[in-house]
Amino acid sequence: MCEAAGGPPVPDLIVVPARYGSSRLPGKPLLPIAGRTLLERVVAIARAAADLAGNCAVLVATDDQRIADHARALGVACAMTAPDLDSGTVRAHAAARQQASPPLRVINLQGDAPFIPPAIVANLLQTLRSGSADVATPVFALDWPRLDRLRAHKQAAPFSGTTCIRAADGRALWFSKAIIPALRNEADLRAAAPLSPVWQHLGLYGYTLPALDWFAAAPPGAYEALEGLEQLRFLEGGLRVDTVPVEVPAHLLSGIDTPQDLASAEESITRYGDPFPA
Repeated sequence: MCEAAGGPPVPDLIVVPARYGSSRLPGKPLLPIAGRTLLERVVAIARAAADLAGNCAVLVATDDQRIADHARALGVACAMTAPDLDSGTVRAHAAARQQASPPLRVINLQGDAPFIPPAIVANLLQTLRSGSADVATPVFALDWPRLDRLRAHKQAAPFSGTTCIRAADGRALWFSKAIIPALRNEADLRAAAPLSPVWQHLGLYGYTLPALDWFAAAPPGAYEALEGLEQLRFLEGGLRVDTVPVEVPAHLLSGIDTPQDLASAEESITRYGDPFPA
């Protein structure tokens, strides 16, 4: 059994959803990257972010006793959730609603994202605390070489990498697996500035609890189903999603889904150093 988060109630919660089942990489939360398990790395990020944000707890949400045992060995609270939940967002909601005192805000820090800088996670909480957004998520501006690489990558993997259109105040207008917006007079844009007008999404979310309740109860949206992007459910439902501009992380991986991704993660550590929070 997993123990729930203890101690006095806190207004915010970072949930690390960690499933054992994976068709391409079974048991991936328990697999090592440069001597530390994937779950250990993500939990360390969550703890560092909670310390930066203050008044925040950390919780692992899992459907497997082996992961629960590992969480206990790491000294982190966890919640057992149903194995048939279809997304990390729904799993984070189920874990948050198990708490004796439900949090005001929830960060969904996916258990296969070992290189997210803790400051980015903490800044999402600050955005939700200080503004009127229902959801907050990070984005980063693509310079022209990165945009060229993304275009080339999509020739082989068209549904890898998500871009975003945002209003001047940071409100998300749309997300897509296509590269948006289309760029008329691109040569002039390239000559004018080192950054393109394209923003890429970093797959990390913070929610108010009412927004997370709404998402868990709402059916998938039409465009959500077409694009395979759950954040579109919020936009289709009229909720406000704020984007938070961040610097491009040195260790930029969309997730760990295959043995090749594990190898790429270790290569990134060799090249850029190990970001594991001390």
